[in-house]
Amino acid sequence: MRLSALALAALLCAFASGPAAAWELDAAGLTAVEQGRPWVLVRPEPDGDEGLVRGAIDIAAPPAVVWRTISDCDLAPRMVATLKSCRILERDPAGRWDIREHISRPTFFLPPVRSVFRSDYEGERLIRFHRTAGDLERLEGEWRLVELPNGAGTRVLYENRATAPFRLPGALVRMALRRDVPDALLALRRESLARRP
Repeated sequence: MRLSALALAALLCAFASGPAAAWELDAAGLTAVEQGRPWVLVRPEPDGDEGLVRGAIDIAAPPAVVWRTISDCDLAPRMVATLKSCRILERDPAGRWDIREHISRPTFFLPPVRSVFRSDYEGERLIRFHRTAGDLERLEGEWRLVELPNGAGTRVLYENRATAPFRLPGALVRMALRRDVPDALLALRRESLARRP
């Protein structure tokens, strides 16, 4: 699978309009997030060139707080260890979209990865993103924020399809993603909780 696990983990803080269809958590996913754990699905595509990552976590903070946290470019490197910088290159004055550049360093023996992507914002509940330039051959997905009943917080649903420029063994990629993606989701929860009123 041509997918860099650590580079994809760095994309967890990326936002930018993907064709990702809405999806729901299965029973195992619901059990995990309701017990306070992050849930992650990592699946290679049949042709082996791309991969799908889905993740979810419940955060005891209002959607507006999670939204501000997830869309804060300055916070991105604090939430993803391999992400070295996040920079907004262009922005819609009305706040409906922006174009961002991420520079990540997946590991010391691989070169830095540059990702440039457009994020389209729909209210404070949906961010769709897609590649516009950079080293990744494909990058598209979405973040969805769902308000939990009785003001209990926010369920964050993440999906990303990507192809990275490095050829790595599929088993290694999946192992790293299963470790790195939950870490990034937990960091998102930590930073969101620190910012709630």
